Amino acid sequence: MGVVRAAVTQVAWTGDKESMIARHEALSREAAGQGVQVIGFQELFYGPYFGAVQDQKYYQYVEPIPGPTTERFQALAKELHLVIVLPIYEVANEGEYYNTAAVIDADGTLLGKYRKHHIPHLPNFWEKFYFRPGNLGYPVFDTAAGRIGVYICYDRHFPEGWRELGLNNAQIVFNPSATKPGLSNRLWQLEQPAAAAANQYFVAASNRIGQEVGEFGADAPHFYGSSYFVDPRGNYVGEVASEDHEELVIRDLELDEITKVRNDWQFYRDRRPDSYRRTVMP
Repeated sequence: MGVVRAAVTQVAWTGDKESMIARHEALSREAAGQGVQVIGFQELFYGPYFGAVQDQKYYQYVEPIPGPTTERFQALAKELHLVIVLPIYEVANEGEYYNTAAVIDADGTLLGKYRKHHIPHLPNFWEKFYFRPGNLGYPVFDTAAGRIGVYICYDRHFPEGWRELGLNNAQIVFNPSATKPGLSNRLWQLEQPAAAAANQYFVAASNRIGQEVGEFGADAPHFYGSSYFVDPRGNYVGEVASEDHEELVIRDLELDEITKVRNDWQFYRDRRPDSYRRTVMP
């Protein structure tokens, strides 16, 4: 399988959609210039994190998939020969909105999408106001950079989805997020490495930076970056990104390590789905 060069972004809200899109186009070009084969953007990458409030005006950020932003990045992916994981505020039908990530292959093909399953609803994260729960399962996409899965932000607290992605044969799982200090700090350090080790694949965790005061005032969440990659043993691949600076985090992932780890630790052989009764009970 060899080495895949992968990247994630952590970017502060610029104040408008077009400049956010342009910034991520520039970062994609920078990544491709450094040999990156797959890049993942942060959660709801082209807008503010509007879950901080409950306001219908933010419904204006919805787009269909395919739609203008996905089509724009399909063209870029084809030009740069770059796989792109593209988080979008998706409209399926009028009034039916999802927190979604489209996956675009290196030839510009729109391979499909993942819709966030687990939707929080608590101060600063009023997401049930904006999103329906995902209903497309846990797809894994066969891309030019390997088998790619997606799990979005609050999803990461639920181990069942991580395992579904492993059973669907993921090699790299992208977890685009918008995470603020408080209860989440320690879990941010623990959960993705634990999921990578338990399910034996690479995880790419990206988080926003900055505080969107101009959009939401002094009570806006303060996002702390700290994006990173972890390997199938749960070890960081390189350093963790800064808490407060825009970064393009690039790491080389040795996909052959997945087979080595699965041979050392036979979790998929020894699991007992026949005995896990309450796990799948409503």
